[in-house]
Amino acid sequence: MDAMKLREEILALTKNYCEAKQTQEDSAFEPGKSRINYAGRVYGLEEMTNLVDAALEFWLTAGRYTREFETGLAKFLGLKRALFVNSGSSANLLAFMTLTSPLLGERRIRRGDEVITVAAGFPTTVAPIVQFGAIPVFVDVDLATANVDVTQLEPALSERTRAVMLAHTLGNPFRIDAVKEFCKRHDLWLIEDNCDALGSKYAGRLTGTWGDIGTSSFYPPHHMTTGEGGAVYTDDPLLAKIALSLRDWGRDCSCASGEDNRCGHRFTGKFGTLPEGYDHKYVYSHFGYNLKATDLQAAVGCAQLARLDEFTRRRRENFDYLYEQLKDLPELSLFKAEPESEPSWFGFLMTLTGEAHFTRNELVAHLERHGIQTRNLFAGNLTRHPCFETLKEGVDYRISGALTNTDKLMNDAFWIGVYPGMTREKLDYMIREIRSFCNANGGEQP
Repeated sequence: MDAMKLREEILALTKNYCEAKQTQEDSAFEPGKSRINYAGRVYGLEEMTNLVDAALEFWLTAGRYTREFETGLAKFLGLKRALFVNSGSSANLLAFMTLTSPLLGERRIRRGDEVITVAAGFPTTVAPIVQFGAIPVFVDVDLATANVDVTQLEPALSERTRAVMLAHTLGNPFRIDAVKEFCKRHDLWLIEDNCDALGSKYAGRLTGTWGDIGTSSFYPPHHMTTGEGGAVYTDDPLLAKIALSLRDWGRDCSCASGEDNRCGHRFTGKFGTLPEGYDHKYVYSHFGYNLKATDLQAAVGCAQLARLDEFTRRRRENFDYLYEQLKDLPELSLFKAEPESEPSWFGFLMTLTGEAHFTRNELVAHLERHGIQTRNLFAGNLTRHPCFETLKEGVDYRISGALTNTDKLMNDAFWIGVYPGMTREKLDYMIREIRSFCNANGGEQP
């Protein structure tokens, strides 16, 4: 039988399988018995069909789906270049290391330079700074938004400051106008960790596009998924060139996988002290990595990207519904957005107030017992974790001011899910359990 016809039949059967599988998975929700995860992948026959199609092609590494996905993501963001990588953590590593390149001259980040960030977040925003040998400078956050307190930026500045690296907490954009102005005034790089906020906007502009370089994660709980996966994106051609080199082993060549001699000088160039005409595909301008993802992942990403606007809408609706139903509880302070922002929420953050006659862990334990998955605000205060025990404050890292609000979030905050697969029935159940616990432990709400 003709291979193309077989392929068409396989893809048609894949569609049938996906429809049958989803019908089976869409079982009725049973309050108290069914588990409500904080997040999960939401997909359909397009993702499954693309994945099988890529598998049948068996290119495996970056190929046509990767090119389509990178082009589509860059277009969605309104930027010139997006690079697909194997995780959001790799994206943060690649973004930071891009700014250490000798090609940037005097603006490059060097070992011993300082980078302003926060401790209330996920560790891979900070890890590349420490791993390179730069010095993270931690400032406190605003309690209502869980984002950087922009009034703490100037006090944290020193003659060694070279960059600011910050995440939009749980999809909630930080005061990026103030951060951008601070960076511009002091000639600092801005790395925008957009891993929890793809689709969010600030002042009408998508997050991830304000900084010199932005990052995304496509791990299953995130705003869209490729399984494992992430991206680095920028409007700066030089930063894009450096990031591409570092992602692809540090090579000087920009040929795509399977491509040769794009520059037309593969065997005629002169590089370093190499012999003239040394094969350009094996010339290295950086000490790089292999951070590429596969075409199978990109195939899923192409279908997910088409759903992103709908995912964003549903995340906002779910968050708004939870907020309206829980805002009157005096025991809980609910997540707030800046006036000019339109968050694509990653989670619904709650922090205990002085009115609470219980601990965060007691409330969380109650919810978990009743099948509601919860999460703390990631590291809480990263500087209190075992990974900092071998680091010396004032030498390997610096804390500017007091991390009072950071510690408050570490002790008293948690969040639940708002992802697109969350049904109204599940939201109502979570609301009932939160309200009933608060009522039973000193609250006055029905």
